[in-house]
Amino acid sequence: MRGREGPRGSGTPGRGPAVAARAASLARSGIRSWIRSSPGTHIWLLVIGITSLVIAAAGQDLATALLHRTSSNIHQLTKHPLQSLLISGFWIENPSSFLIYAALFEALHANVERWIGTARWLFTVGFAHIAATLISQEIVLMSIEDHELPRSMKRVVDIGVSYGLAAAAGILTYRMPRPWRWLYLAGVVLFFGLPLATGGTFTDVGHAIAVAIGLGFRQFTHGRPAWDFARVPEALRQAAAAVTSGTVSRRDAPGP
Repeated sequence: MRGREGPRGSGTPGRGPAVAARAASLARSGIRSWIRSSPGTHIWLLVIGITSLVIAAAGQDLATALLHRTSSNIHQLTKHPLQSLLISGFWIENPSSFLIYAALFEALHANVERWIGTARWLFTVGFAHIAATLISQEIVLMSIEDHELPRSMKRVVDIGVSYGLAAAAGILTYRMPRPWRWLYLAGVVLFFGLPLATGGTFTDVGHAIAVAIGLGFRQFTHGRPAWDFARVPEALRQAAAAVTSGTVSRRDAPGP
């Protein structure tokens, strides 16, 4: 039995490790290419990772103080308008949610940045973040003045990256090919509109505004191709063939 198994298994010695090594090499090359093509997204994500570590390492009192100090609430907007608008976009309230945000950044921000370019992407999400923050906080102020909300809402924690993500989700609609575009748009409207329609908070108002801004920047997508989902099976076959055959082009080959 052992004598028969030896020759049969010796036909392709080391093939498994070689295929795995080629797959790992292609994966590293693809990751580097992905990061290089969306630098703004990954710099932003890196900063959020650092601030999340700061919050996680800080004590409860210090963490609370940091969150309030970096918020873009009415109190901070009155005292430090530009600083609070900028800094609030680099923090998340719950560090344990970082991996979820990282996945959303890759799915939304990175795809939009690669598609329309860093400058257009940054203008879209930055404008949406600022506009949604200012409008939603103005609504809070009006509600306080009408005695519909307590005055303590002037110091509410209002930080995070969700307005920018909402804008990216909005503009990404135009990369979806028809008829998938309408299904995607319906999902986005339902996701962000349902909380608002059922008595949402000022944050839900901000999300709706950010999505609308993303949809309104359609001119940034002119001349940019939509996804061609029909090419996905062929692309997967080519990737599998490259791994199994060891054919890696000079362009895709990993650097030193």
